[in-house]
Amino acid sequence: MKTAKATADRFDRAATVIVASIALVAIFAPAAYATNGYLIHGIGTRAKALAGAGVALPQDALAAGINPAGLAWIGKRYDAGLGFFNHNREYTIAGNPSGFPGTLGLIPGTVESSSELFFVPNFGANWELSPHSSFGLALYGQGGMNTDYPTATFLGSSPTGVNLSQLFIVPTYATKFGNEFHSIGFSPIIAYQTFEAEGIQAFGMFSSNPAALSNNGADDSTGFGVKVGYLGQFTPQFYLGFAYQTEIAMDEFSDYAGLFAGGGDFDIPSNYVVGFAYKLGGNAVFVLDYQEIFYTDVAAVGNPLFPALDRAFMGDSSGLLGSPTGPGFGWEDMTVIKAGLQWGSGDWTYRLGYSTTDQPVPPSEVLFNILAPGVVEDHLTIGFTREMGSRALSFSLMHAPAVSVTGPNPLEAPGFQTITIQMEQWDLEIGFTWGR
Repeated sequence: MKTAKATADRFDRAATVIVASIALVAIFAPAAYATNGYLIHGIGTRAKALAGAGVALPQDALAAGINPAGLAWIGKRYDAGLGFFNHNREYTIAGNPSGFPGTLGLIPGTVESSSELFFVPNFGANWELSPHSSFGLALYGQGGMNTDYPTATFLGSSPTGVNLSQLFIVPTYATKFGNEFHSIGFSPIIAYQTFEAEGIQAFGMFSSNPAALSNNGADDSTGFGVKVGYLGQFTPQFYLGFAYQTEIAMDEFSDYAGLFAGGGDFDIPSNYVVGFAYKLGGNAVFVLDYQEIFYTDVAAVGNPLFPALDRAFMGDSSGLLGSPTGPGFGWEDMTVIKAGLQWGSGDWTYRLGYSTTDQPVPPSEVLFNILAPGVVEDHLTIGFTREMGSRALSFSLMHAPAVSVTGPNPLEAPGFQTITIQMEQWDLEIGFTWGR
């Protein structure tokens, strides 16, 4: 008995130190993720092991990031995770520059981005206000339009790349109704993001404000949005969930007002997810989520490079970088399907997951997306949880196989150069639960 209690006490002390450190890092160090475009593939260690599915299966206090209504079902608890995120980015230029006047030919060859490993924390807590209502707080990151090429890619300075990181602080209220078989949740979202660009001075001729285009250090912005959700149990086996997050209106990046459409405006796109959980018998559960992400609603992300630059070539300032209708990264909206299977025996729970989507970058937009090659499509995940009384240890592993997109260099003479961008990802996360 004393040995077991001493072990539990040591676990509590270690968990307190680790989780406090994670919480502090989550507050002061925005994360760098880029999976489904630049939205994270899953929030919380357990959901990540199910490829991000979980709108109808809340399992920890980070569930507020997926569906706020889920907090009414999980009781008092504290959860934290530390992710080790590896994304491998590269581009290949095929063909020699034409040398024609007015063209921007790139140096042929393959260049890999450095800065491949990122440490990404998260933290969540949930407190019961009554037998049917809860208040929670979650902190997590996403973003990660991150590249760091050790070359003068666009014939500007070296290195060349961008870094976008985002932190979300999400307080949540959730309550049950209808004989406690249904719940709704509401989360105001406080967002903080940082951005930096280097080595893109060559686009100054296409910018409305060349002094606010590149190499201005890290700029930051804050903003606010809302997430609402519903979760209902319709039979002993079947649960249905839905959540919607508004577009998050962010302050402008004034130091990059000559890059992003709208004078440095870089809002966070809206998205919704609907899905179900079905208990198969024993401890087995199958989950399926359907998500839509609306990148085209954010001009800096969704505006295509052309025909905006065509207008700029004709002397129309509305086509310049930084103008309200200026070029962006040309990303398309995304539909993501996430499926997962969870089962368990005794104190062990095991998880498998798979998600799939069509990457958002058309071949016509590869030039700008050398800076942000968020082109992965499939995610394969695995994980487990080991319960230890009121404490638990969880693990998840994700692999996104390499995907490449090839298209022409639109600022070169036709037929002279093609550009291929590629990304592959790994994500390992360890999660801690205590105080349930």
